[in-house]
Amino acid sequence: MVIAPEIRESTAEERRSYIKKRFPCISDCDMCGLCTVFRGKDAEHAYEDYIAGRRSFEEVSADYRGR
Repeated sequence: MVIAPEIRESTAEERRSYIKKRFPCISDCDMCGLCTVFRGKDAEHAYEDYIAGRRSFEEVSADYRGR
């Protein structure tokens, strides 16, 4: 798996592209489960702080682990 781009070494569009590729919507919620993991949000919305450069990928991911 490709490592998430570092905030200081990437643009918002590069981070958005990474999120879209890492968590693609397959339009079949019963088969996927990502919306459940992200509590009803799509991945771009869930990782909005990472895309905007406010928090690291790891920090945002921790919000959705183990709940």
